Amino acid sequence: MQIRGFDWDSGNWPKCGQHGVSREEIEQVLTSTPAVMPDPHPDEPRMRAIGRTATGRYVFMVFMLRERDGQKLLRPISARYMHQKEIDHYENQT
Repeated sequence: MQIRGFDWDSGNWPKCGQHGVSREEIEQVLTSTPAVMPDPHPDEPRMRAIGRTATGRYVFMVFMLRERDGQKLLRPISARYMHQKEIDHYENQT
């Protein structure tokens, strides 16, 4: 599947940015090779991702795929930096 970009708007950006993660960092994580798994949200098909920014910070995020004008877009739903305990757990799993 070829992703053509990101779906940002006034609905998802404030929620993603409230924890201090920048748009650039979110896009870095999602365009690199994050660990991706399904999110158990009951109303829509969401995914979870864990990855690192260019500066090495670990980020946990929830996103979904959207199609607009025949293009597949990534729509970030929420993002936050991971706590050390979560990083340790993630590192032990990989």
